[in-house]
Amino acid sequence: MIDARAIIDPSAKLADDVEVGPWSIVGPDVEIGAGTVIGPHVVVKGPTKIGANNRIFQFASVGEDCQDKKYDGEPTRLIIGDNNVIREGVTIHRGTIQDNGETIIGSNNLFMANAHVAHDCIVGDNVIMANNVAVAGHVHVGDWTILGGFTAVHQFCRIGSHVMAGAGTVILKDVPDYVMASGNPARPHGINGEGLKRRGFSAASVQSIRRAYKAIYRQKGQTVDDALAVLTEMARTAPDVQPLVEFLKQASRGIIR
Repeated sequence: MIDARAIIDPSAKLADDVEVGPWSIVGPDVEIGAGTVIGPHVVVKGPTKIGANNRIFQFASVGEDCQDKKYDGEPTRLIIGDNNVIREGVTIHRGTIQDNGETIIGSNNLFMANAHVAHDCIVGDNVIMANNVAVAGHVHVGDWTILGGFTAVHQFCRIGSHVMAGAGTVILKDVPDYVMASGNPARPHGINGEGLKRRGFSAASVQSIRRAYKAIYRQKGQTVDDALAVLTEMARTAPDVQPLVEFLKQASRGIIR
């Protein structure tokens, strides 16, 4: 149902059962999939593609021009998957031509009130960003990661999968898969063992990941390259260590220590 007080651009493509609340604006070059519900006072600007069964709450701004001063009105895109919940006051910006021109949000994510996802970010699936999380441009966030309230992430950082960041964490470098981080600046505090158990990781897998963490962080004087060699060997018999191997190979900003 489209409320009579909503403004929908004639070129926007909405599935038949999309709901749009009063005083919301859906601009040109916007596509919205089946079952998505947009509350009141929401602005959706294109080019933006939103998948199925998303819920967008009041005062969210989705697909707006980014805040990068280099942006000059280019028709960059925002792509959002399925089953996401975007709460009050969330802002998600489109990409820039200085990157791939796209901001990409996966599926089954929860963005709590006033969270911000900047231009060119890539967010995986099953991610939770709590209230007032601020993610700068070009950041990549892996699947099943949780960022606690008021977490701030510096531009170009990469955050692996199954990471947990405590409230108020300031992330200035890359955070490897499975790591719990907190502080300003962020420091590692073990692995997210409880989260891994809840997601079905076996005791043996968790133990392998714990040994990999110790190889990275608990061996005095060991460099990241030294740890990478150890983890590469471990991954031959422990497949859940392989994501850490791939992450460390690509950690151009360095990792939190």
